[in-house]
Amino acid sequence: MNIVEPELQAATRLTHAGRKGKAHYGPVNPALVRASTILFPDVAALKNACGTRRAYGRHGNETTQALEQALCAAEGAAACMLTSSGLSAVTTTLLALLQPGDHLLMVDTVYDPTRDFCDGLLKRMNISTTYYDPLIGRDIAALIQANTKVVFVESPGSLTFEIQDIPAIAAQAHACGAVVVSDSTWATPIGWNSFDLGIDVSIHAATKYIVGHSDALMGAILTTAALHERLRSTYRQLGMSIGADDAALALRGLRTMAARLAVHRESARVVAQWLQQQPEVAEVLYPPLPGCAGHDLWKRDFKPEYACGLMGAVFQAGISEQQVAALIDRTRLFGIGFSWGGFESLLLPTSPAAYRTVNADKWTAPMLRLHVGLEDVDDLLNDLAHGFEALRTTAAVPQERYQLKAVV
Repeated sequence: MNIVEPELQAATRLTHAGRKGKAHYGPVNPALVRASTILFPDVAALKNACGTRRAYGRHGNETTQALEQALCAAEGAAACMLTSSGLSAVTTTLLALLQPGDHLLMVDTVYDPTRDFCDGLLKRMNISTTYYDPLIGRDIAALIQANTKVVFVESPGSLTFEIQDIPAIAAQAHACGAVVVSDSTWATPIGWNSFDLGIDVSIHAATKYIVGHSDALMGAILTTAALHERLRSTYRQLGMSIGADDAALALRGLRTMAARLAVHRESARVVAQWLQQQPEVAEVLYPPLPGCAGHDLWKRDFKPEYACGLMGAVFQAGISEQQVAALIDRTRLFGIGFSWGGFESLLLPTSPAAYRTVNADKWTAPMLRLHVGLEDVDDLLNDLAHGFEALRTTAAVPQERYQLKAVV
C-alpha cells in the first residue's frame, strides 16, 4: 500500500530542512566547513568541477548549501542565493534583472537604502525608476511602460507598514511581461505563501528574524526556477559569497524562528493594544491588529500565526521631537539602534516623509518604530509607561525635524 506523506508544517520544515535526517550518522547539525581552496584528486576531476559550485569555496560548501536548502523548503522556492546583507540581496537582484534603458516600478515605501540605490547607481546606468503609491493595487497598470521590466513590492511598507494588494499588482505586471520582486523581510520565509501570491523573487534581510540573534549580517534571494540561472549568473559575476560561520549562525536561528515568532507576535499584539490606549498616540501601525490600516488584506495574504514584532506609532499633533526623544531615552529595556528581528526590543524615532515621493505630507507627525522582542511583555509595558511619563513631563518645544538616513 502506498502511504501518502502529509505536507509538513512550517515549524517542522524549519527544524528538518537542510539536514539528512535518519540517513545521517553523526552530529545533529551540518558540519561547519571553512574553505576557500578545494582540492581535487586529479586533473580530470578539476576539469569536471570547473563551472560548477564544487570548484571553489566562494561558490558555497556543505554549510552554506544546507542553509540554502532550508530556506527554499521554508518558503517554497526553487533556488536560493546568499549574500552579505539584505541590501546586497536587493542590489544583486536588480542588477540581474535590469539593463540600461529599462524602467523599474518601485513602491514608494521601500527600505530607504534601496531608494538610494535606485536614485544613484541605477540612474547612472540609465535605468529609470518611478515610485508608486503602495495602495495602488491593479491601477498600477497605468504606470507600466513598454520598457518596465521589474515591479518591486514591499509589504508591509518600511516605517509606515502599508499592506499592498500583491496578487492584483502581480497580475498586471505579469500581463506586461514584468517580473515581481519583493522585499519579504517582515513576512519572513514562513509568514506568507509568496510565490502563490505572484511574487517571482523573494528577498530577505536574513540579518533579521532568520539569524534572529543580532550577531550576523546576511541576505537571501529566493527565486522561481525560471529566473534562477539569470540571477545566479549575476550573483557569480559580482563575487557574492558568505562565510560558513555566518551560515551556521543563520541555520541555528532558522531552527527556532517559528517558536520565536510566536512570542514576538503575542507580545507585539499586547504592546500595540496598549499603545492604542495612550492619548498621545494618534495611530498604531501594526496590520495584524484588527482595526489597524491594512488588516483585511493582511489577514487575506499572510499567516496570522507567524506575524512578527515590528510596528510603528504616530503621535498626535503637538507632540514634539524632544518629547519623543525623552520617551526613548527614559526606557531601560528598549535599545536604541537600527535593525530589528533579534531577541531584543528596540525603539527608533522615524521621519519617513524625508524618504517619500508619494503622499509625503501624510507622515509629518513625530513617529516611533518599535521592535517587540522576547522579554516578558509586562516588563516591556512597564518600561514604556515610564517612557510615556517622561514624554508627558517634557516641554513640547518646537524644533527642526531631524532625518535619520540609512534606516534599516
